[in-house]
Amino acid sequence: QIHLVPADPPEACGELNNGVFIQDQIALVERGGCSFLWKTRVIQEHGGRAERVGRAVIIADNAYDNDSFYIEMIQDSTRRTADIPALFLLGRDGYMIRRSLEQHGLPWAIISIPVNVTSIPTYEIMQPPWTFW
Repeated sequence: QIHLVPADPPEACGELNNGVFIQDQIALVERGGCSFLWKTRVIQEHGGRAERVGRAVIIADNAYDNDSFYIEMIQDSTRRTADIPALFLLGRDGYMIRRSLEQHGLPWAIISIPVNVTSIPTYEIMQPPWTFW
């Protein structure tokens, strides 16, 4: 189990207001404002201190009604890399997670990795496991 922490600000294109809560957790970030790589590096290195590294970033589409269109997370024009995994989440799923946290007054969700709520292996269903939430 690990915390899924929504980034503040949601686009995570600069300094994070809640960076201390992302330490060793997974950040939920919103698409837009800067490249996927930039967002991933902000989560990876927020505050520039190696001991404050996020484990991964999930970037949700900023189109809240998107429930079927996946975005290709392409490399930006720099030669930089990231050392943590970055995943894409449909806009509707990201919105539902953030809305649920807000409604319950929670700063993060506790999730289990890997997530598979079906008895079918994820490689056979060709969908990310959170689609079935």
